[in-house]
Amino acid sequence: MDPLSLSALVAGFVSLGGGGLLLRRSISNRSEASATREAAERSRQETSVLEERLQRERQELARESETLRREVLLAARDEAHIIRQAAEQEARELRAQVQRLEEHLVQREGALERRLASLEQRESEVKAREQEVRQQRDKAQALVARNRIELERMAGLTHEEARSELLRSLEDELRMESARLIKQLDDETREEATRRARQILVMAMQRCAVDQVSESTVSVVPLPTDEMKGRIIGREGRNIRAFETLTGVDLIIDDTPEAVVLSAFDPIRRETARVALGNLITDGRIHPGKIEETITRAREEIDARIRDAGEAAVLKSGVAGLHPELVRILGKLHYRTSYGQNALDHSVEVAHLAGILAAELGVDAATARRAGLLHDVGKALDHEFEGSHLDLSVEMARKYGENESVIHAVEAHHGDVEFRSVEAVIVQIADAMSSSRPGARREMLESYLKRMQRLEKVADSLPGVEKSFAVQAGRELRIIVKPDAVDDIESARLARDTARRIEQELEYPGQIKVTVIRETRSSDYAR
Repeated sequence: MDPLSLSALVAGFVSLGGGGLLLRRSISNRSEASATREAAERSRQETSVLEERLQRERQELARESETLRREVLLAARDEAHIIRQAAEQEARELRAQVQRLEEHLVQREGALERRLASLEQRESEVKAREQEVRQQRDKAQALVARNRIELERMAGLTHEEARSELLRSLEDELRMESARLIKQLDDETREEATRRARQILVMAMQRCAVDQVSESTVSVVPLPTDEMKGRIIGREGRNIRAFETLTGVDLIIDDTPEAVVLSAFDPIRRETARVALGNLITDGRIHPGKIEETITRAREEIDARIRDAGEAAVLKSGVAGLHPELVRILGKLHYRTSYGQNALDHSVEVAHLAGILAAELGVDAATARRAGLLHDVGKALDHEFEGSHLDLSVEMARKYGENESVIHAVEAHHGDVEFRSVEAVIVQIADAMSSSRPGARREMLESYLKRMQRLEKVADSLPGVEKSFAVQAGRELRIIVKPDAVDDIESARLARDTARRIEQELEYPGQIKVTVIRETRSSDYAR
């Protein structure tokens, strides 16, 4: 094929391809336009369907809202009807209540009118009665005036003189009556106080069981034979000198058969020496080296006894929390006596009595018991330090941390300071009870006789006393008065004055009963 034909053929193909492309594009454009028209048509159809559906729903909603409105309206009408009925019922009840109140007020008004009328009638009667009483009073005054004039004329006394005489007689009668009443009240008060005090004290002493025996420390060591005396003395007296130097106790070896007497002011040293000497006698070997060893062991033994005695006393008395050194000082009281009474047993007894009395009276029993146990603790130290046992007791209690209420009760148990608490008074009473009970202490005969004589001397110095007698070991004073000089009223005053003078001038344990005896005898002879 020649190039020209080929180019013509190519050109033909190219033109054919271009025409086909144009044809295809034309067909495609027509298809798109048709699709667009169909889509628009479908859209219009769907829109119309949606509008119809929306229209139907609006109609249904309108019908439902109308139905709901009608139902709400009906419910509101029903509720309004119910409220109206309740209001009408309440109004009817209120009207009925108001009607009842009106009827009640009408009745009250009628009753008040009737009462007012009655009061007016009574007022008129009272006025008439007052007028009558006024007339009677005027008559009585006139009659009294006439009688007074007549009495003055008959008695020869004026009104003022008769009045003075009457007042004098009334004054004498009132004085006698007041003295009699005072005596009666005094007797009743004493009887009641005695009964109550006896009941409390007896109850306290019943609950405090203690030995009623007088205790004394006897520093006498028995010997198996008199030959032991020579061994105690030793060669040239070296054994007895070593013993006395180490113990501070004097050994008295005299003609007393089979006994050695120990003499020392300190009771603990004396007890240590007694224990050591007893151990030496039991052992049989007596020489300075053995003596020193035995005395050392005896001191340890006595220290252990002191601690045990103090702890036992604290346990018996029911007191807790004492300082250990204070317990040890208490244990030393086991070897101290007062008029034959063991000081530690006395302290325990005072603690028991004070606690019981405080419990009966409703005060602090723990404080009273504690102060009762510590009230004489200074007696264990009064031979070592200066000062009275009372000052030492207060010092020890304060030193070892006791509270102020306990310290005050200890300080006031002898009455040296003013009482500021009931517990302090209770401790003093318990101390007097423990000291003065029968068998507690031994007094010297001389001091006993002096006390009896001073009691009788106080009574004999009073006017109108014929004779006085101190009986019941000085616990009671009986006074016999002259009947023509002292009457019954004066007897009561004399007993009271005597008791006050005894309280002011004498010192005594416990209490003293004063009895005044007035005896009148009348005699005559039949002839």
